[in-house]
Amino acid sequence: MSQIDYTKKPLEGRVALVFGAGCCGDDTIGNGEAAALAYANAGAKVVSVDLLIDRAEKTAQIIQSQGGDVIALRADVASNDDVKKVVDDAFAHYGRIDILHNNVGMSPFGDPVTLEEEIWDRCFDVNVKSVFLACKYVLPVMRKQRFGVITNISSILSTRVSEYDLLAYYSSKAAVDHFTRALAVSDGPYGIRANVIQPGLMNTPQIHAHGDIVDLHGSLDDTVQKRDAMSPTLKQGEGWDIGHTAVFLASDAAKYINGVVLPVDGGLTNKQATQPHPVPEDLK
Repeated sequence: MSQIDYTKKPLEGRVALVFGAGCCGDDTIGNGEAAALAYANAGAKVVSVDLLIDRAEKTAQIIQSQGGDVIALRADVASNDDVKKVVDDAFAHYGRIDILHNNVGMSPFGDPVTLEEEIWDRCFDVNVKSVFLACKYVLPVMRKQRFGVITNISSILSTRVSEYDLLAYYSSKAAVDHFTRALAVSDGPYGIRANVIQPGLMNTPQIHAHGDIVDLHGSLDDTVQKRDAMSPTLKQGEGWDIGHTAVFLASDAAKYINGVVLPVDGGLTNKQATQPHPVPEDLK
């Protein structure tokens, strides 16, 4: 396809399977919820998946209220059986899967001394194993179709170390980046593209609900203000920034974009850190 018909919705007739489509709050919009809504607005049929079915259903209800085609399903993304069932149910309902969007993640604080082994393992299960499992069951569908787009949500912290004590998160998101690069190479011949979106500082319900981050900054208002001030744009991003980027990457306009790790961060990764490095308490 050499030209794009901009009079049509770019994802018309396609099916988007979104893991992590729910949202944990109402004050702002989450990355996964925004992606699900954006896919629907672009014409895709959406499979809204979340660990908590009420969150998946809430996103589905919004899509339905706007005239979209959607089903809501529940899954623990670290469970082989759950992920397989969701993929099977999605395919049974729609007959194809064109877009796989992996948004689920967790970000526990802790270094190798303080972080419990069980939390480390759960973080890697949720952040990395989930992507592996989703691809395990979606790739056969896409390979048979000779078409598919996989978008994995990572973080700019896969390549940077911030003031947040997020060792497991840093490490697991770095794994997601390289997993996706390898996938882009191995499955490109099948007509499948795989890319990463790296959110920067985002003003989302997940951040508002992250007690360790809020405590570090002092209060929720301080958290928002300080994170805004860190960005070259003087504002954090919002879930819609991730959703709109995901629609572009899934569209034919991005048909030759494969294996890309794309920061959506307002330019933050180009900025040199200016804050003093904190001194550990036992060294003061």
